[in-house]
Amino acid sequence: MFSLNEEEYALISSYMKKYKIENRSRWCRETLISHILKNLDQDYPTLFGENEMRR
Repeated sequence: MFSLNEEEYALISSYMKKYKIENRSRWCRETLISHILKNLDQDYPTLFGENEMRR
């Protein structure tokens, strides 16, 4: 689905080793989905613009 360069792969590998994460696929899915859900929650559509709501 996506590619990593050597530095990115090494960074992720060292993170997973440090925090003893054994299931790489599960960690990737959970990390991506949680980030996406967080952004969707923050970017929900509103009836008024941000400036109008702060008045």
